[in-house]
Amino acid sequence: VQLLESGPGLVKPSQTLSLSCTVSDGAIVGSYYSWSWIRHTVGKGLEWMGGLSFSVFYSPALNSRLVIFTNASNNQFHLELTSMVPEDTGVYYCCRSAKGWGVNCGSWGQGIQVTVSS
Repeated sequence: VQLLESGPGLVKPSQTLSLSCTVSDGAIVGSYYSWSWIRHTVGKGLEWMGGLSFSVFYSPALNSRLVIFTNASNNQFHLELTSMVPEDTGVYYCCRSAKGWGVNCGSWGQGIQVTVSS
């Protein structure tokens, strides 16, 4: 499986971040894997944000700002994070895990740098 993140590298404070993860050689819908978004920020290090399998789960810390959904027609899953602040600056990864939720993914995208700045 291959995963590739895409989206803007720069967002302004208060804006919504929208990222996509395109998955190759592995179907998202109907699989037994968990598909997650993870980020690495200066303040929190590596942080599991949320993900989807047969349902969608979010980190309690981000639950009020985060939406994750899939588009089965093009084998992508997406992240929308509202009310961006400079502390959200970091590298955002999508990944696949056979072990549920958390940062212990077996397959990772290359990551995308996101900077929050006016």
